[in-house]
Amino acid sequence: MTASTIILMGVCGAGKSLMGRLLADAIGAVFDDSDDYHLPENRSRLSRGVPLTDADRRPWYERLRQRIVEVRAQGRRHVMACSALHSGLRQWLRADDPPTQIMFVLLEADPETIETRMKTRVGHFMPSSLISSQFATLEITDDLVRVRGDREPRAVLADLLTRTRAN
Repeated sequence: MTASTIILMGVCGAGKSLMGRLLADAIGAVFDDSDDYHLPENRSRLSRGVPLTDADRRPWYERLRQRIVEVRAQGRRHVMACSALHSGLRQWLRADDPPTQIMFVLLEADPETIETRMKTRVGHFMPSSLISSQFATLEITDDLVRVRGDREPRAVLADLLTRTRAN
């Protein structure tokens, strides 16, 4: 059985929002972008180029966990785009769920690809100056499903569909 919640994670500019929407549409799931749940003060901090601490993230992740529980209570599959850069943050989202309940999928791309994407991004609060702090915070653990996100969206989606159904 596949996980009821799939969290597409990775650094800023990895393609989480785009691929999350495409994946949710393909599997008939609810899609949430974690950016929509940010506190205004966190958005302001990030837009000024100040990385968030875990203390800053805690209320945001509590909102995200609540949303995961809400969608699950509706009996729906759920795809969420969320950075979830280190295992502690992922544990906040997982709470006491069994490992099979939530799948974390890391969209991977090299720093040069991310920098190019961030420079062409319009209207987003996250500046490219935070790329290095994102990569420094990223913790790759054995429980992650890893997908190359540096390809054409159709290829990434095909890989996501294969990998999320296989686990």
